[in-house]
Formats: sequence, structure tokens, C-alpha cells
Amino acid sequence: MAEEAKKILSARDILSASDQKRELVEVEEWGGCVYVSSLSAATRDTYEGSLVRMHGREVEMVTNNARAKLLALTLVDEAGNRLFTDTQIEQLGGKNGEVVDRLYKTAQRLSGMTPESVKTLAKN
Repeated sequence: MAEEAKKILSARDILSASDQKRELVEVEEWGGCVYVSSLSAATRDTYEGSLVRMHGREVEMVTNNARAKLLALTLVDEAGNRLFTDTQIEQLGGKNGEVVDRLYKTAQRLSGMTPESVKTLAKN
């Protein structure tokens, strides 16, 4: 039996593919729903880089408002525009920790950021 021919993608195919994920999540505590979006590769690199501080050969994990920082990047409106600016991260971090954590886990899942990948980042 002959195998089906696989399509070989071009750069154009890849760059034009719509591969960002978005999920509507109900937030009862806030009285409605929010869209949580996946991170682009570049934004994920920037986010992960913001969690690490180098002191010579010493690596320090910077977890201050890490959840709120991720949510500021991934909570979007219907058109995909961010709801929060970087200057609002502190305020977002002041919201209910249980709610923020629930949305954070959704953002992690959509962006392929498992707890194991975070541990790997810390090691590297």
C-alpha cells in the first residue's frame, strides 16, 4: 500500500499559518469571561528571560509577579489586543491569587510552558 504524499511546507506556508491559540475562560469572581492567548515564540523568550537574573555565574530566578506578568501578555480582547500594559502588572498582581493562578495555568498550557519546561529553564 502506497503512503500518502506529505505536503512539504514553504516559508510562506509557515509564516502565513494561523497557529496562535486562544481560549475563552469564565472568571466568575470578576463577573464575566476573558480570552487567554498563547505566547508567540519571541514573546515567550522575552517573558522567560525576564524571570532570570544573572550575577556573574550565579543565576537568580525572579518570581516577583511572574503570574501577573504572564497574564499581562496573554489576556486579550476579541481582536487579540492585550488588555493590560506592562505598567499595569503590579495592579494585576494585586488581584485574587486563586483567580490569577487559574488563568496563569491556562496561559502556560496554551503556550506549552509546563512546570517541567520552567524547571529546565532554571537549570539552563
